Amino acid sequence: MRKAFRWLLALVVLIGTMGAAGASAQAATAAGPAAGPDIKDQILAVPGMSLIEEKPYTGYRFFVLNYEQPVDHRQPWKGTFRQRLTLLHKDTSRPTVFFTSGYNVNTNPRRSEPTTIVDGNQVSLEYRFFTPSRPDPANWAHLDIWQAASDQHRLFTALKQIYPANWLATGGSKGGMTATYYERFYPDDMDGVVAYVAPNDVVNQEDSAYDRFFKKVGTKECRDKLNAVQREALVRREPLEARYAAYAADNGYTFTTVGDLDRAYEAVVLDYVWAFWQYSLVADCGSIPVAATATDQQIWDSVDAISGFSAYTDQGLATYTPYYYQAGTQLGAPDIKQPHLGDLSRYGYQPPRNFVPRDIPMTFQPWAMADVDRWVRDNADRMLFVYGQNDPWGAEPFRIGYNARDSYVMTAPGANHGANVARLMEGERALATAKIQQWAGVAPAAARLDPAGAAPLAAPDAVLDQQDLRQERQLRP
Repeated sequence: MRKAFRWLLALVVLIGTMGAAGASAQAATAAGPAAGPDIKDQILAVPGMSLIEEKPYTGYRFFVLNYEQPVDHRQPWKGTFRQRLTLLHKDTSRPTVFFTSGYNVNTNPRRSEPTTIVDGNQVSLEYRFFTPSRPDPANWAHLDIWQAASDQHRLFTALKQIYPANWLATGGSKGGMTATYYERFYPDDMDGVVAYVAPNDVVNQEDSAYDRFFKKVGTKECRDKLNAVQREALVRREPLEARYAAYAADNGYTFTTVGDLDRAYEAVVLDYVWAFWQYSLVADCGSIPVAATATDQQIWDSVDAISGFSAYTDQGLATYTPYYYQAGTQLGAPDIKQPHLGDLSRYGYQPPRNFVPRDIPMTFQPWAMADVDRWVRDNADRMLFVYGQNDPWGAEPFRIGYNARDSYVMTAPGANHGANVARLMEGERALATAKIQQWAGVAPAAARLDPAGAAPLAAPDAVLDQQDLRQERQLRP
């Protein structure tokens, strides 16, 4: 079904874009079979595509591009905006990986893990409403998971004629969520999905899974040290908030969105334990100060290093307004209990509404995540979910039901929010690698016979293979 649909889809797109692209192809044919059109010319022949810049990289062509998208895919005649993307081109005969971070796109050459595993091309798309990929004026009602999935579908449809081999969708964290939502709404586009550390907050008001996670993660010694520092930061609220006020004044930080410095301070402190486990390992527990003997400076430095005191300033929040908007309208957000804080906490975990400017209206849609969860359980087909054992966001994971086909959920032992296939146990690592290559249509014969021998097809590259696990200073995936 997928193959037939994709063949028909490619034919429709080819007919629809015969203008500039067809002329280039005819000119190349006239010049002889060896004189094909340059890949940049082929890409820029796609209607609505424009070049920002090309950056040289050995063995590849790397382009930063804009693609014109409808503001509303349901009413495409009502305006467009330019959505930024990058293209790491290897060869049109190789498979293509469609990568999404769920946030801004990295405009430097990078390869996601599946791209290395299949030795393919990579298209990376910036999520709508993250600047500069934001309509002007911005109607925030057009920021939802279906519209974003439709952005991907439309771009895939345009590029499939140039890259006819198999396609995989992938992404980590909110990008893994994005890849999953794309599959839910357009299940015939991709040949497989690899979703890393993708949270699945099915019922927004039910967050007990996170409370259970924090009672057992890591070691008791480490948990106790973290809890003690977090508590001490609230015990010493007065002197540390004075330090925070000076810090904000020195850096020009303001607190209009969250309300005031006190709310921002507590939000940073309450993120402390979560952020540690999201980005650190048990081995890092030794860097946590002993709260009872720590100076104010040591408490400040530890909280700042792990949570970041700039996070809930207006300036720190501005970049991530689209995320908090989605968390408060569809994605949901965790609300965990922290009994060790007692009555020291004045606000608890604050809702996403507190982190979005008040002139942007928000209404939560409780059915959105339930729909995706139900669809994945019943319809997953060639989907792989990878989680980290010690990552808080994995406390509510996607799960595969009895009707799923060739789909898997795997957990990397001891791993945090940077969990990937390489960190899985040996047997699962080999199986995941073999499946990714099979879905991409490039599995070596030996790996098809025995997945234990499966290995990435591309040679390692220290620059391309950097993992873009940025330590973001807010409680978000």
